[in-house]
Amino acid sequence: MGKACKKCLLIVEKGTRCPICKSKDLSQKYKGEIIIFDPNNSKIAKEIDAKSPGKYAIRVK
Repeated sequence: MGKACKKCLLIVEKGTRCPICKSKDLSQKYKGEIIIFDPNNSKIAKEIDAKSPGKYAIRVK
């Protein structure tokens, strides 16, 4: 189980830093997962402001 970035919601599987926003503020407490394949054409990606493909958390504590 990965950790979710509190800034951009990306789920980070390895390491202690988010590869997208470079934040070290990660949490193991998150709910739900969304997989974004094409952020340019995804309404959900626009809602969560996802700019890169990947696995994102729905909510992070």
